Amino acid sequence: MNRLTGVEELLDGPLDDRAALRANLRDLRRINWLTGGASLSVRATRDLVPDGGSVLDVGTGGADIPVRLITDARRRGVTLEVTATDSRQEVLEAALAVRPELEHVPGLTIGLADGRRLPWPDGTFDVAHASMVIHHLESADAVAFIRELRRVAGRGIVVNDLARGRLNWVGAWLLTHTVATARYTRHDGPLSVRRAYTLEEMKRLLREAGLEPSTTFVGFAGHRYAIVAR
Repeated sequence: MNRLTGVEELLDGPLDDRAALRANLRDLRRINWLTGGASLSVRATRDLVPDGGSVLDVGTGGADIPVRLITDARRRGVTLEVTATDSRQEVLEAALAVRPELEHVPGLTIGLADGRRLPWPDGTFDVAHASMVIHHLESADAVAFIRELRRVAGRGIVVNDLARGRLNWVGAWLLTHTVATARYTRHDGPLSVRRAYTLEEMKRLLREAGLEPSTTFVGFAGHRYAIVAR
């Protein structure tokens, strides 16, 4: 299956349907849990900062993965500070509307930031993390985005994304049309798989950005992966 280009997802366009956006964030949180997507990020981040530290999450959406990271660290008796950012104010407002308690999670800071021009000095965080972001970008923009993650991360980065493939597309269609409730999710889910990079393609993008992939965590059906790059 060739990668689909030149087609935008609904989430790349206007987000004026607040109810649909909130439903989408609920869907993604549920799907991240059901398919183990959030667990991949937990395992990969733990690989980089086993004793705790600081994480920047770029493109956080509903911030369910940052909460999982903090919960995992607390369970292991270490401290993890996570700054969760998104480039769109509408997304952050929807996330807080769906889960108002996000404002009171110890160790979690939520704010607005564009992943292409992050407002922090070099090496501010131990780890920079992005889940389900890079498939939205064409290869040149993806490399530039990864370089910006690398710039602010002292130890390394984690990228978590879908793997393109026919069976994965079928799985995404079935999942989004049985579990999801939002029109954004049902439209964008299968399309995201067609826009996604394969595991090897993502590793090439990381190397182009000056990083070396060190550890890879793959989902139960090969539908998704998280790569640690140092």
